Amino acid sequence: MTDVMSTQGQFPGAAGESERARRLRSLGLDEPAADEAFDRFAHLAASITRAPIAMVNFINDEHQMFRGLYIPPTSPEIPVDKGSAWADRGIAFDLPARQMPMSYGFCPHVVAQRSPLALDDILAYPRFAGNSVVDELGVRAYLGAPLVDDTNTVIGTVCVLDHEPRQWGRERLRDIQHLAEALLSEIRLRDNLVAQQHEMFAAFDGSPFPIMLTDGPGQEIRYANAQHAEVFGAPVAYGGIGQAYPQLGAAGLQQAVNEAYRTGRATVLNEVRLLSARPDAQRGQQVFSFTCSPLRTARTGHVSGVLTVGMDVTAQSRTEEELGTLAALLVDRLQQNGAPITRSGTGETGIILPA
Repeated sequence: MTDVMSTQGQFPGAAGESERARRLRSLGLDEPAADEAFDRFAHLAASITRAPIAMVNFINDEHQMFRGLYIPPTSPEIPVDKGSAWADRGIAFDLPARQMPMSYGFCPHVVAQRSPLALDDILAYPRFAGNSVVDELGVRAYLGAPLVDDTNTVIGTVCVLDHEPRQWGRERLRDIQHLAEALLSEIRLRDNLVAQQHEMFAAFDGSPFPIMLTDGPGQEIRYANAQHAEVFGAPVAYGGIGQAYPQLGAAGLQQAVNEAYRTGRATVLNEVRLLSARPDAQRGQQVFSFTCSPLRTARTGHVSGVLTVGMDVTAQSRTEEELGTLAALLVDRLQQNGAPITRSGTGETGIILPA
């Protein structure tokens, strides 16, 4: 797969990009969005170390991204576990977004040194005492361990913070290292899912039918296979179907996709007459049928995207049932893989639109 209108294997921002940033992008971890699995790890880290705040922090070339975060509840309506007074010490820690610049905190140092870091009292270390998190967030103690994946790339940290000095000791240091090692099982799972997804996209690229994946409330195009590019051409703009392919948008495909996303039921658009994008000798009006099938996340069952399969019915009659069966088989295969659609260059021949 490659980005639209770019050479194979290239993508925006690729020049000078670190291996760490490439790994995070391939794993779908290059955005500061909350992740339930990593939030659970952060809560576990806080519980084990008796620290009031914990993070699973992934670091690309520009930002720190807290995909896992635990901050103690401060509202009296939110109960804390009995015997867990450590979790309600009211640390003043407000994050408008789950990311920070590289200059904040101590995780970038852990990543650069590839080793754990224990700061019992940050003010006792002149090298770290002037960091912005000390004055702005009241952080006085830090404990973190690197996340080193199976490619020997440090992709982030597991860390805990306190607003009071702490004697972490060898036991807590060992605990945070064990948590970092345990977290790698989640990374391996994502690696496997990404590999399966690449195999699936390779199969899609060999399909004789145009296939397209869209996601999010705006249903922006994330992937289109080689046949889609051959039949409908390169997109004229990035974004939704109507922007990328005005001809398809005018024919009502955007509305059909939106309906599938909104209702959670497959929609069919028949008798769509389009001008082919193939070479001039083959140009002419073609008739297509499209089946738009909702994709659901494995954990929640919520609709996250739509898979659209087109079928050229110009020369012969194809029933709606046949097209629906084909789309259902593809959706089943896609949902079995369960991985998020990534935007990494893999050398395959389909196209991916950036978010």
